[in-house]
Amino acid sequence: MGMARDLSDYLCEHRRAMVRFLERLALAESPSSEPGRQGEVLALLSGPLAEAGYRVRRVPGRRGGWHLYARPSGRRPGGPVQLLLGHCDTVWPVGTARGMPIVAGDGVVRGPGVYDMKGGLTQMVFALRALRALGLEPSVAPVVFVNSDEEVGSRDSTRHIRRLSRVAERAFVMEPSLGISGRLKTARKGVGRFSVVVRGQAAHAGLDPGRGASAILELSYMIQALFALNDPARGVTVNVGTIDGGLGPNVVAPQSRAVVDVRVPTRADARRVEEAILNLAPVTPGAKVVVEGGVGRPPMEPTPRNRRLWEAARRLGEDLGLKLEEGLAGGASDGNTASLFTATLDGLGAVGDGAHASHEFVYADRMVERCALLALLVMEPPLGRGERR
Repeated sequence: MGMARDLSDYLCEHRRAMVRFLERLALAESPSSEPGRQGEVLALLSGPLAEAGYRVRRVPGRRGGWHLYARPSGRRPGGPVQLLLGHCDTVWPVGTARGMPIVAGDGVVRGPGVYDMKGGLTQMVFALRALRALGLEPSVAPVVFVNSDEEVGSRDSTRHIRRLSRVAERAFVMEPSLGISGRLKTARKGVGRFSVVVRGQAAHAGLDPGRGASAILELSYMIQALFALNDPARGVTVNVGTIDGGLGPNVVAPQSRAVVDVRVPTRADARRVEEAILNLAPVTPGAKVVVEGGVGRPPMEPTPRNRRLWEAARRLGEDLGLKLEEGLAGGASDGNTASLFTATLDGLGAVGDGAHASHEFVYADRMVERCALLALLVMEPPLGRGERR
């Protein structure tokens, strides 16, 4: 209880500084679509991390973006490490802050990117600063990785996240909480994307329709088969989001295409649905079907090691006077990847609402309590060998 109280007192005293830092991060607009804009926000993160005793370096991406990696300067080689994972990119284009300004007042901070997820980055920085200021040294060394392409699927940074997660005792993901109640994310659905292309045979729709094979007709059968894969009771969703095709109303369509979104709660569901989609077969004579894609981000499941990390958070939350709750998120994050290799707890970032929406905001007071929770989690001892599975 003494550590929890000391951390809470320190962070309460620095609440205004946290809000000011979040405002600066949000003003450093950093959309995923413009990798060259990431430099300012990474520089803002680098300074306080260095002050907290971390060696910071930027990791170049293969597609032009940059990521940030930081580790304690005095880390013992070969000792246990834990991963603090976040992203600095947002979905908002440069200039959004002019029409959707960053405003702090009445206990909230509003603006593009404050909830998803610069509030979480702020909490991470101040948690590590608090530990340094209070002379608290974790027995498991925290390493920090902040990527700049999470909102577009982490195509470049996933290789780094996999490498770090393989050697980490545990991973704490600074994504925002689940809803305004502040639930931690103990499970996430896996996400897949598929393209279904149908090739038919063009013909004149009036003069010689029998010589054609309608790709649109065939696609209509494919769409029905895809929607039939939905299983609400299991939490499996398959959605045909867009369709296109055809040349004109008087032409039997020679080609059509659908793009499909898939959400699955377990890896077993992912394998089953993926196999069903990839094996779609045409029923229209003369038509061919080509399916590409897959479940790119596997589900984050409530594994035994993940459950132990959740129980630790719940226990430490009680020390702070918090009654924490958990939930399943329909979207994916880098926590899905980390969970494949190590105990993972997601949703430790800011409490608020409006991810990717014009009313995006975070509760300033709750940033303090979540920051203290993260600091306590970082101070937890290493897991025993048998608990890592």
